Amino acid sequence: MAKGVRIVITLECTECRTNPSKRSAGVSRYTTQKNRRNTTGRMELKKFCTHCNKHTVHKEIK
Repeated sequence: MAKGVRIVITLECTECRTNPSKRSAGVSRYTTQKNRRNTTGRMELKKFCTHCNKHTVHKEIK
């Protein structure tokens, strides 16, 4: 079976990870897909974080 070009990645909020004194315990995470050939580096998108209650930068994690 051939390996696909598109892979599933997880995006995690950078502010939730670095700030332990926020309102609630937890980290905002989103799943999405990316094309392995076009986007070789780690992805960064601005998404809404429900824990921070604002739009923050979400970076790709392992």
